[in-house]
Amino acid sequence: LQARAAWTASPLCGPGQLRVVSYNILADLYADSDYSRTVLFAQCPPYALSIDYRVKLVLQELMGYHADLVCLQEVDQKVFDLHLSPILATVGLDGCFVKKGGQVSEGLAIFWRSCRLSLLEQSSVFLPEVVQGGSYGYIWDRVKDNPALVETLTQRTTTLAIAVLKVEDSRDILVVGDTHLYFKPDVDHIRLLQVELCREELERVRTRLEQEHPDCRVSIVLCGDFNSTPQYGGHMGGVLQYLTEGSISSSHPDWSSRPGEEVTGLSLSSPTVFLSAAGTPAFTNYTREFKDCLDYIFIEQGRLEVVQVVPFPTVEELSLHEAIPSIVFPSDHVAVIVDLQL
Repeated sequence: LQARAAWTASPLCGPGQLRVVSYNILADLYADSDYSRTVLFAQCPPYALSIDYRVKLVLQELMGYHADLVCLQEVDQKVFDLHLSPILATVGLDGCFVKKGGQVSEGLAIFWRSCRLSLLEQSSVFLPEVVQGGSYGYIWDRVKDNPALVETLTQRTTTLAIAVLKVEDSRDILVVGDTHLYFKPDVDHIRLLQVELCREELERVRTRLEQEHPDCRVSIVLCGDFNSTPQYGGHMGGVLQYLTEGSISSSHPDWSSRPGEEVTGLSLSSPTVFLSAAGTPAFTNYTREFKDCLDYIFIEQGRLEVVQVVPFPTVEELSLHEAIPSIVFPSDHVAVIVDLQL
């Protein structure tokens, strides 16, 4: 982590330059159990799994990145209120928190450097609710007659946090989305539907803002833990393909990722084509049982350019204590960090 911070030792200050971080910080909710300590993260000493230990490392890490925009996933409400919000405020980062749906006490947090970005508005979208609304008839009509599929799609906690940020001394407005898609391995079809909902909701905000601020340029940034790998079964993962190519056919294998819940006859197209700003690194998640890329920062092609991708930890660093979290790494994910130019 210190090696990564060496690449971000000072904040960006050039016109239109932005450093963006996306990071699943591992909610205490999922680390503070006997199962987590003895099975999921058995390689990590119990003291290092404690949130009191891990939150200090998270804060040290985030402050060392000198970011302008930070999107976090798996944020405990208490961790946001007691630690992240007050301490990051001391280094000029303001933030907002959105709890996920259902009974979970964790959610999404977006922070922005207040001297460079100003908050115009903040909102959230509970995906299982909106998918049943009239504007998503093209999806609902394809799933509603399959009870198992409807249950898997609607009995989720998945939420999209949205922050609309004005870039100081410019005509640029950013519509920032932060999300954490459904995690089970065999639900690529659900993740494809969820990412379409996220994209469409962000486009909707952008369209309204363009009408309200005709002199401004409005761009979308979508960050999060998408639980979707770049490659799967010999084909490009559906989430990555859809966002970076702008379309996905009804024959894509992801639509049939779970037997009995196949999504048939649905193809998707997007007016906006995105770029994965950090590419497809080998690992953003490195546990004993699973190691791959799940986390992305998606930016609009033609609106933002990548200046620098902060190098990811090496396999040697990640495996030094077998896997992460460890006494050095506070989460089972690593942060994605990019420098962008508007």
